[in-house]
Amino acid sequence: MKRTIIKNASAIVSCDSKDRVYKDCDILIQGPEIMEIGKGLADPDAEIISAQGKFIYPGLVNTHHHFFQTFARNLMAVDYPNITVIQWLDEIYEIFKMIDSDAIYYSSLAAMTDLIKHGCTTAFDHQYCFPNTTDKKLVDRQMEAASLLGIRFHAGRGANTLPREKGSTIPSSMLETTDEFLSDCERLIDLYHNPAPFSMSQIVIAPCQPVNCYKETFIESAALGRDKSVLLHTHLGEGENELMVQRWGKRTLDWCEEIGFIGEDVWYAHGWELLPQEYKTMADSKTGLSHCPAPATLGGFPIIDIPGMRRAGMKLSLGCDGSATNDSSNLLDSLRMAYLMQCFHSKERGGSPSPYQMLKMASIEGAKMMGRNDFGSLAEGKAADLFMVDVSRLEMAGTTHDPANLLARAGVTGEVYLTMINGKVVFKEGELTGIDEKHLFNAAEKACNSSIRDRCAVYGKNIL
Repeated sequence: MKRTIIKNASAIVSCDSKDRVYKDCDILIQGPEIMEIGKGLADPDAEIISAQGKFIYPGLVNTHHHFFQTFARNLMAVDYPNITVIQWLDEIYEIFKMIDSDAIYYSSLAAMTDLIKHGCTTAFDHQYCFPNTTDKKLVDRQMEAASLLGIRFHAGRGANTLPREKGSTIPSSMLETTDEFLSDCERLIDLYHNPAPFSMSQIVIAPCQPVNCYKETFIESAALGRDKSVLLHTHLGEGENELMVQRWGKRTLDWCEEIGFIGEDVWYAHGWELLPQEYKTMADSKTGLSHCPAPATLGGFPIIDIPGMRRAGMKLSLGCDGSATNDSSNLLDSLRMAYLMQCFHSKERGGSPSPYQMLKMASIEGAKMMGRNDFGSLAEGKAADLFMVDVSRLEMAGTTHDPANLLARAGVTGEVYLTMINGKVVFKEGELTGIDEKHLFNAAEKACNSSIRDRCAVYGKNIL
């Protein structure tokens, strides 16, 4: 099995249980696994990677995204600062319903590439758009893209089942039945879900959101997930509570608790509508929350109270969210944004998380939320998922005395020097390993533009 030694790292920020920061040390890797961290490590048969002048961090873990939205970036006609999330969904689905297999593949490649170049090694994607104009094998195309790039991928198979005439925002061409949805979940689990250590692919059952699905969709999703021992995910607390109260006489979290879509095997995205008394429900049930700062900021929505949630004992992680409400897949940028927004509210909330605490939220805590104990920190026995930042550049002078707090505090949001996933270098010094980026860019532009420009004219100025 291949052995690699990363030599002479100026600092290794482990994010381990002891919060160790190693100075001037090496990392010995065998296959996908970290074997040892220490000084002067040697192996005559190992490949040597120099980390002189570099800080090394655990790979970032993105716990909420919608890769398919990458083809709908920078469309100001469907921006949403002055409308509600529900109103925005009503407009944007007129674009989303046009996706096809190639758009899924190339938009996933674009999003994954952005993540990799900015230090992300594990990505969860919530793919909930399955138009009846294309086949069901859209998650399969995402798996194809992930395999090409070498990223660790957890695929959320989502769905929308409630018709517009019953109160949803979903065009009829995008509706699935609960049976269709769950049948495809089973197919994907059988094909791709690997629960073994260092697994590169897993499946999550992820009905899109309670306001756009029948109750039975959520009930049966939870039953299937527990039968198959896979995790569950959905949107919650993202502007839908008023509709849920009108429809069911209760808030979304109460609704999820009543039907059993809550617990240690569940995490939600967003949660900016959660009330302080609901933090305890989340904590007591061990349900996780993926914080996505970019869409909340873009839409002018409340910024979650991380100190209050921490005091209640909630599990938290970090997500980019879909590119239609972020316009990038740069988790370092989301890390910086999340930190600054917490600082903005620090006086009223009794403090804010440190930059290092936010880094742990974006790494080890995200891994644990997705049921993974085999990565997220740099330690013996963990996967060699990591990235390097070159701190020997002039603009970094004056920042290097505190490696643990560097990223969010100093705004290190550009491309990293190197990204390694499962012991393999997938990106280094501006180049994806073994990938013809120019060729893929041209193919992606063609696929994405045909999904928008060539087929949106019918919707007129409301779309473009």
